[in-house]
Amino acid sequence: MIVVAHDFNSQKAETFSAFSDLQAEGDLPFEADLDLFFVAGAGDKEWMPLADALADLGFHTQWAEAEGDEPATLIATMPDQILSASAIWMVEEVATRVAIDHGFQPDGWGFAEG
Repeated sequence: MIVVAHDFNSQKAETFSAFSDLQAEGDLPFEADLDLFFVAGAGDKEWMPLADALADLGFHTQWAEAEGDEPATLIATMPDQILSASAIWMVEEVATRVAIDHGFQPDGWGFAEG
């Protein structure tokens, strides 16, 4: 089995680009609940150990079963986060490192006003 290191620089660049695109579309709230999405890497992984590890960091977690072409996804929500590219990236990087340690990969983010 070949293990490929996760490219955090590319992930960060994608986050900053996506945030810039959202800002260009219109005003964003000052703060919101930040949702991070994680999918299992190779093979089926137990999601509860990851959910527990993220809960220890203050995330609220839920599991979304696979639906159609969408894979099963762990949704990790950090409530009441300031919305800036830097703030999102700080939370995303910490959660991604934990997720990778548990066999999961990042699959994007979003937000909802609390």
